[in-house]
Amino acid sequence: MRPFAYLKPVDVDEAVLAVAADPGARFLGGGTNLVDLMREGIERPATVVDLTALPLDEVHDLAGGGLRVGALVRNSALAADRRVAARYPMLAQAILAGASAQLRNMATVGGNLLQRTRCPYFYDRESACNKREPGAGCDAIGGFNRSHAVLGGSGSCIATHPSDMCVALAALDAVVEARSVRGVRRIPIAEFHLPPGDTPHVETALAADELITAVELPPVPVAARSRYRKVRDRASYAFALVSVAAALEVRDGVVTDVRLALGGVATTPWRAREAERLLLGGPANEEAYRRAAEAELAPAAVRPGNAFKTGLARATVAATLRDLGEGIAETPRDLTDEEGIAGMPRGLTDEEGIAGMPRDLTDEEGTA
Repeated sequence: MRPFAYLKPVDVDEAVLAVAADPGARFLGGGTNLVDLMREGIERPATVVDLTALPLDEVHDLAGGGLRVGALVRNSALAADRRVAARYPMLAQAILAGASAQLRNMATVGGNLLQRTRCPYFYDRESACNKREPGAGCDAIGGFNRSHAVLGGSGSCIATHPSDMCVALAALDAVVEARSVRGVRRIPIAEFHLPPGDTPHVETALAADELITAVELPPVPVAARSRYRKVRDRASYAFALVSVAAALEVRDGVVTDVRLALGGVATTPWRAREAERLLLGGPANEEAYRRAAEAELAPAAVRPGNAFKTGLARATVAATLRDLGEGIAETPRDLTDEEGIAGMPRGLTDEEGIAGMPRDLTDEEGTA
């Protein structure tokens, strides 16, 4: 780790002025990602601007039933907030599905939005990676790509976005508030994370001198009936192979409102708008759920290592919508293959027990 200067501003104005005056400065929230990257020599800031003294650690109600979440609210505090659990259960569940309790106690909402990929080639400085070194190439495309994206990739990068929280935020149409010396900017979550294209090192719409100050959650009545479902290699401390944030309202057997976003399969948190379009106004049944999932995944670009993800994603979408439509309560999140559905191989700690899982994964829990 290279030497760096350290600043700890006491207000937002001081923080944004510090970064505006020093292009080599980086903001530090919980440090759960940035510090690791500094240790690996991937991030090499000249100055670290510690934000932990700023008054950005509260959750406030907004008119109409929304919430304003300060950028320094810890992930664990947001998941435990009763308003979040009642109005946006998918968000609380997504946060609890990510990392360990210790990391959630440190990680901040603003930092979660900015966390970088866990692609092994990004971390291996001997490998070619366009995110780490623009123009170097992407060893993942022809290499070990089991965890990589099937949606939103390019010839320059297929790294999967790692966040669970951001998948729920995408489904909820959250808005990111950013501050700089130029003033305040509001960025819809759909525009915040950028597809890799030819510039995979440019990951968000945030300017280098902008500080995330808050995330606003609009009132979304259907979100009160929502859930987050995550399929991964083991029951905890693992990134998603596939995840689904879904909200569903059904009246007289017809879908009257739906929100759907996918994680683990794309280079950004993936809002499943084609699936939503097909579902809205149609029948709430298994056939419709699977047809919508198939349409959403039709553009997928698969490789030998990650081809299983399309089938897994279709099954996960259908199972999540089916459970919501039938009013099935959330499955306890700390079980492995908790539901014991027939057809679940001894391959994954698929917490939700989705039939149709691939059989190339090893199950440490001995589930049937």
